[in-house]
Amino acid sequence: MADIPGKIAEIEAEMARTQKNKATNYHLGCLKAKLAKLRTELIDGPGGKSSGTKNSERGFDVTKSGDTRIGLVGFPSVGKSTLLTTLTGTRSEAAAYEFTTLTCIPGTMKYKGARIQILDLPGIIEGAADGKGRGRQVISTARTCNMILIVLDAAKPLTHKKIIEQELFSFGIRVNQKPPNVKIVKKDNGGIGYQELCVQTKGMNVDVARVIFKEYKISCAEAILREDVTVDQFIDVVEGSRAYIPVLYVFNKIDSLMIEELDILDKMPNHVPISSQHGWNLEELMEEIWNRCDMLRIYTKPKGQIPDYDDPVILHSHRPTIEEFCNRLHRDLIKSFSHALVWGRSAKHQPQRCGRDHVLMDEDIVQLCKKAGGK
Repeated sequence: MADIPGKIAEIEAEMARTQKNKATNYHLGCLKAKLAKLRTELIDGPGGKSSGTKNSERGFDVTKSGDTRIGLVGFPSVGKSTLLTTLTGTRSEAAAYEFTTLTCIPGTMKYKGARIQILDLPGIIEGAADGKGRGRQVISTARTCNMILIVLDAAKPLTHKKIIEQELFSFGIRVNQKPPNVKIVKKDNGGIGYQELCVQTKGMNVDVARVIFKEYKISCAEAILREDVTVDQFIDVVEGSRAYIPVLYVFNKIDSLMIEELDILDKMPNHVPISSQHGWNLEELMEEIWNRCDMLRIYTKPKGQIPDYDDPVILHSHRPTIEEFCNRLHRDLIKSFSHALVWGRSAKHQPQRCGRDHVLMDEDIVQLCKKAGGK
């Protein structure tokens, strides 16, 4: 473990001085594979998660509750604790000095009927993925969240943004990305198979795939590339331990900026400007969280009774089906499912008798009907 940071620095230096062209794709692919493997060993240890990191570096022991979990990540003294207190009412110590929060402080708030758990994580510093300042604990806990809010000081957002993104990337978190459409199937024999279902223009080819598999000691596998991917994305699929998490950048302390400075910040994507101290623009922040987490409200209706509008079932999906709704209530419910009566925007008429594959929409009302004799 002691030599790993030095090896990583050597490989990064060699990559920096290597020109990027078709002739060097093979060499760069080999270096990237070695770099990704070393970073994984630095986090999990040479023998994997069970033998690598100590328990003290595995994250904070916080019970997951509610329908959605949101993590607040950022440098010290950017206003994370004040934001948690403003949103949830949970007391989290806030002061003018850095590292006020030394452990994870959870809080829960309700928005549109959903219970949203918000975690105030200790401030991270540069080198957090290597363990500096309890950084591994912070980022390990962030991996368990449905969404990450990167809280930035509006006076210096770009510098902090780049550093935090690099720390999250080093720890296997892919910010605002979707898993590559690449399938890798390991086999017992037959060597390496490689298929491209679309033209690869970002450096991938059969030779690069072979050297990456060799670095990971995979001698028999079939790789199918259904989209144009980079070498790094292909390595992520081989690793199989990446977390693809939506991220929203929260520019806090906008009360200290001029209008002209706010206009410049407004050109950046995926951001919401707020002032947690004064409570400015928090409604837009919550609406962005709701939309980016793909949350939908489905109301249940017992037979012969009015719908329960106070406690909706929250689903996370663009196109949730009645089967997903049943599994959210209880995993054995679908076994006795006969049909459902649906009221709302997804129904062609009110009510509509639907099967398990019917796609629901926000604020639909569902009454489940069991099979005859079903318990």
